[in-house]
Amino acid sequence: MRQQPTKLMMAAAGILLLGFSGTAFAADQVVEWQKIVGIIQSGDTVGTGTGKVTGGGQPWFARAGSAAVNLTSGQMQFEVQGLVLAGGNAIGTSGAVTQVKGTLVCDTTGSATGNSTLVDSPLVTLSPQGSARFAGQVGPLPAACTSSPNIAFLIRVSGGGWIAGGEVRETETQDSTN
Repeated sequence: MRQQPTKLMMAAAGILLLGFSGTAFAADQVVEWQKIVGIIQSGDTVGTGTGKVTGGGQPWFARAGSAAVNLTSGQMQFEVQGLVLAGGNAIGTSGAVTQVKGTLVCDTTGSATGNSTLVDSPLVTLSPQGSARFAGQVGPLPAACTSSPNIAFLIRVSGGGWIAGGEVRETETQDSTN
């Protein structure tokens, strides 16, 4: 079954992400989303003001996925599998969507400035079966990401609409001096 290489890749990416100790900080704060789910109701929004992101025009389904970001170092990783349309004539496929990006929506309530702050990964390929992955640097992250507890992870299309999001969020502080 193909899940073993995927789990191995995610574990390796997680170790790389979580073990990154190239900063001068004594502790790294890591936020993880244990599951990626497709947008259920098209047009839903996440964020506030100029940082508000509107959902895509169709519902989407994701079979599996996860995401993590090290708020101290700016390292991000995500993987999604089976991200496909859940309605319309292209149901069960990725349709015309061939690229996606991971987006942090920081300060989702806009409590600091009235606006959420968006931080995007580069666009990555979305396979016809709905698989995509990214691991790399997206920081240094703005203060809205490192100081606000209100942070969300989205998967967006190149045009900006979100089609999936991170669920089951966990935050940990890890010693980076090891």
